[in-house]
Formats: sequence, C-alpha cells, structure tokens
Amino acid sequence: MKPALLLFSALVLHLFGTAQIKLPRLVRDSMVLQRDTRINLWGWAGSGEQVSIQFNGKKVRTKAGTDGKWTATLPPMKAGGPYTMELSASNKVILKDILIGDVWLCSGQSNMVHNMGLHSETYGADIAAAHYPQIRQFWIPTLYNLEGPQQNLPAGSWKSANPEDVKQFSVAAYFFARQLYEQYKIPIGIINASVGGSPVEAWTSEAGLQDFGPIAATIQRNKDTAYIRSQNIASARYNTLSNQRSNNDKGMTGAVKWFETAYQAVGWRPINIPGYWEDQGIKNLDGIVWYRREIEVPETMAGKTAKLYMGRIVDADQVFVNGKEIGSTGYQYPQRRYMVPQGLLRTGKNTIVVRVTNQGGKGGFVPDKPYYLLAGNQQIDLKGVWQYKVGTAFTPVTATPGISLQNQPTALYNSMIAPLVPYTLKGILWYQGESNAGNPAAYAKLFPAFIRNWRQLFGQGALPFLFVQLPNFMDADYLPAESGWAATREAQASALSEPNTAMAVAIDLGEWNDIHPDNKKDVGMRLARAAQKLVYRENIVGSGPMFEKATVQEDKIIISFTETGSGLTTSDGEAPGYFAIAGADKKFVWANTRIAGNTVVAWSDEVPLPLYVRYAWADNPHGANLYNKEGLPAAPFRTDGDAANEQAKK
Repeated sequence: MKPALLLFSALVLHLFGTAQIKLPRLVRDSMVLQRDTRINLWGWAGSGEQVSIQFNGKKVRTKAGTDGKWTATLPPMKAGGPYTMELSASNKVILKDILIGDVWLCSGQSNMVHNMGLHSETYGADIAAAHYPQIRQFWIPTLYNLEGPQQNLPAGSWKSANPEDVKQFSVAAYFFARQLYEQYKIPIGIINASVGGSPVEAWTSEAGLQDFGPIAATIQRNKDTAYIRSQNIASARYNTLSNQRSNNDKGMTGAVKWFETAYQAVGWRPINIPGYWEDQGIKNLDGIVWYRREIEVPETMAGKTAKLYMGRIVDADQVFVNGKEIGSTGYQYPQRRYMVPQGLLRTGKNTIVVRVTNQGGKGGFVPDKPYYLLAGNQQIDLKGVWQYKVGTAFTPVTATPGISLQNQPTALYNSMIAPLVPYTLKGILWYQGESNAGNPAAYAKLFPAFIRNWRQLFGQGALPFLFVQLPNFMDADYLPAESGWAATREAQASALSEPNTAMAVAIDLGEWNDIHPDNKKDVGMRLARAAQKLVYRENIVGSGPMFEKATVQEDKIIISFTETGSGLTTSDGEAPGYFAIAGADKKFVWANTRIAGNTVVAWSDEVPLPLYVRYAWADNPHGANLYNKEGLPAAPFRTDGDAANEQAKK
C-alpha cells in the first residue's frame, strides 16, 4: 500500500475510532439524576461532532470541542422514573432505568466506608428488609493519582438497595438515604467516594490548597515520580525485613505445627482473654504469640455450623479449630467473626488455636468485645484463662517511613472526585477527621477551605454540606484534661461558620476501644434529620443543643444554647455532667450544675470567680449527658479557646 493511502486509512480509522460517543463511568444505566434543577451531562465524541440527547420528553443538542469533550444541560425535572435516555452522534447510546430524585455525594474515611455487610451482626434485619429499588449507590473503589485530575473512573456501577447489594452500601449513608426516602418518597442516589485512613488534604484539589504553602510545595514535589520511587525504596526494604521476621515462627517451622491435632502442647503458660500480653507480665514483645484453649462441646452443638466470635485482635490473626483454619484477618480493626463449618465441632474436647502477630505496641485481645462460640441457640463463653506460647519475638528493625500515596495532598481528589465533576448534586455528606486529629489547629483551616473548594468545583453555589463530628473514643478521663480529639471536634464545629452547613454530633455513639463503632445507623439518622431542616426546610429541631454564650453572674456561669427544641434535659435524669469551669488561671475543675429553662448554671466552691467553662472536653467524655427533649446530644464546646473567643466577638 502506498504511503499516502496508508496515511489516509490511518486518518479515517482515527476519526471514526474517536467519533463514538463515550460517557463517564458515572453516567450509565440505573443512575439517579438530580431533580428540580439543571442536570449536567458530559462525555466525549469526535472533534466538533454534534451530539443529541433525548430524555423524559426533552431534547437537547451540543457539540464536542476540538478535544472531543462535550457538555450538555437538561432542564429541571420532577422526581420520577424509571426513564430511558438516548444519546446520538455517529453512534447511538441508550441508557435505561434512570431515576430522577436527590443525589448525595458521600465521602470521608473508614467510618463512611464501612458497609452494611461488615455490620451484618447489628443490621441483619435491616439488610433482609432492604427492598428499596429507588435507593441506589454508586460505589467508587480506592483510587489515587499524584500527577493531576483524572477524567474518568475505571470502574463503578449503580446498585439498588436489595438484600444482596445493600451489603456494599455505606451504613451511615444507607440509613440517611432510607430516612429521606421514607419521608419524601423520592429516589435517593448515593455516590460513595470514601477511603479508610484518609486525611482531608488528600480530598482537596490543588487549587484548594494553594494558600497552604508547605502542602502546595508537597504537591509539586510529588509530581516527580523519580522522587516518589526513591522515597519508597527504603520503606519497601523495611517491609520486606519485617515480613521475613515471621519466617522464624517456631509454631510454623517444626515437624508438627502448633495448630495441628497431632501437636502435643508443652511449655505453654496461662494468660487471660481478653487483654493485652503487655498488661499480663510480658515486656518487650513484638512478635507472634500463639493462644490455645480446649473446650468441651456438648452433643447438642456437635456437628453443627457454628460461629466463633473473637472480638478484636491487635494486630493480625489466624484462627484454627481442631486443626483446621477457619479464618484470618490482616489488621486490627475488624471484629473477628468466623464461621465454623458443619461437621468440624465434635462432642467432647475441641481445641481452638489463635496465632496472633503484633508489629508494635500492645498485642492481644481488645477488652469489652464478644468472645464466644455460638451454635444454634447455644453458646460457650471463651473469656477467661487460655494458654500461650511465643512463636517468635521480633528483633527491632528501624522503620524507614515511605510516602503513603493515597494520603498525599490531592491524591484522592484527582482520581475519585475530579471524574465526578460536574455531576449535579443535592448535597454532600462528610464523615472524616480521625486522620487529622493529630493537628487540630491545621484542620481548623483545612476543613473550611476544603468545603469551599468542593463547592467551587461542582459550581452549585453554597451546596449543602453536612458532616459528622468525631465520636467518643479511647479511655474515659475522670479529671478535666486537654484532648486532641476534643480540639478536633472544635475545629469541625468551627466550619459551621460556612453557609449552608450542618453537623451531626456523635459523642454518644462511639466505643472507647473501637475507632469503628457499630452504631452508624444513628449517625445516618442524625444526618438525615439535619438535612430535613437545612435542605428540605422542615420546621424541626435539626441537632442537639449548640453553645450560644456564657455569662458570668457573681460566682456562677450561665450557659445559653440554641437548638434546645422542647427544652433541655439529661439522658439519665441526673444533673448535667462533664461541665468544668476555671478562673483566670485556667485550672479547670468539675462544676456543680443545674438546668434553668434553656440554660445550664455551673459553679464550684473551688472557683469563686469563674471565667471559663468547658463541656464534654475529652477524647471520650463519659458522663456528658446534656440533651434536648428531642433526644439529641449537646455539642462539646469551650470558652477558653481561640474559636470560642472569636465566636464571642460576633
């Protein structure tokens, strides 16, 4: 073939190859489009090609730019469906089963990630009853990119809330959506873009971080792929050395392994479950520790399918029953719930062996979690004395921190949010903050900047933004003290100064020993209630009491609140707890308190001239019991911090 003909053929193939209509992954069958406002659509076709869209009795035309990208806007439409959409250019694309309703972008870190399947023990009945074809979720897998915004997603589809697919729905987002659907009977779409352990700066665009000098410099540095590789080489070596240490486990290297039925246990010592081995007379042990217990199984449980509950284990585990591995988990956070297959349990003596690997800090079994074997309606308690033996104690290896790519500034925005713009939304749900709790002062600036950034990107003005405040977590403190988590809650609350925002308080929904508390249903319900007031303009109380002002009257401080609803009350009938006051020295002591109308009066004989007051100022403010009569908890606050002083000036 002649060169000119070859060139012409290549040009024809190029033109026809790129002239096909292509759509972003989000725009597909079963999607939910936003009602009552202009609907943004976009995609790609041939350069300059005319694109026609027909949908719900409306027809619009647009033209692709020189880069092949086209955008179109459909007029506002009422809730309804299902409808079919036809897009035509040199080819035709037909999308089916489209609903028009309200679309919420749900993002954040692991507590937004956690799905119904992970919490099936708590929400089994809700999973079974999930017959809501008009509630749909688009789940975005974890993606990151440091080079710049991506145009499309590699995967993802819209799924409706049925007993199988709902297992992949975010718990908080699902109950939020279900409440709104039950209230308004309109389709609800959830776009779930969330990643465990992610900081807020990873979700913010480059433009949104330009005012943060060191972060902006990091973004430019990270575009150098050679630099990233060099930083992670040493980290990879460390990980390799760390993993190799496990090869010395005596429990796995002998002729008979310690979990096998032929193994004869010798040299094992007693230890309690639950509990950490460092709290039971063992020091300087990071490594692999084996736990073993023999139990008596009655004939009525033998042979049946059973479930083994082993709480939470720090860090990783393998679990064996009668020599057979029934499950394993590679990190500390999930609760261990392992199925014991039918026929494995036998009448009489049975052996449970748990191999625990701990890389650092305290190792073992987290207290206040379930530890038992369940078969039918019978269970065997597994708390108490077990036997342990050390498989290997790790020789310390100097850690070389690498760069966590997904947690770098812009990384998640570039790959998981940029491809969604400019999809039309009703609002945003945000459940994050744990990963920024180490620097509350920085978060107080980053968080509102992030809110403004996303609003600018989606181009819908003051798009409603609802967020969850950090729950109670870690040890309860019975003396007034400083708290990084309390300061982060304060940083979160300060973002309420941004217009069209609302906050769900969760200081009563956490668990002291679990950063992933089970109760996410109430989180979703509180977000829904906040949305009903802020977004749907219902005349309801949208949150618990919010600090308004504190007035000093002689030896007392009078604290006033908004969002008092039907009145202030306490959850336990006692006087309001976890209030602390201080004078000019800012040495806080617990206060005596009483409710007076819509105020709380606080005083202490130890502080004759009070100036400052704090409420629920702790990582885990156990005893914070102030609510409104609508059953919503008061938000934590203090009057001695910069944020409080700025609020007082207003």
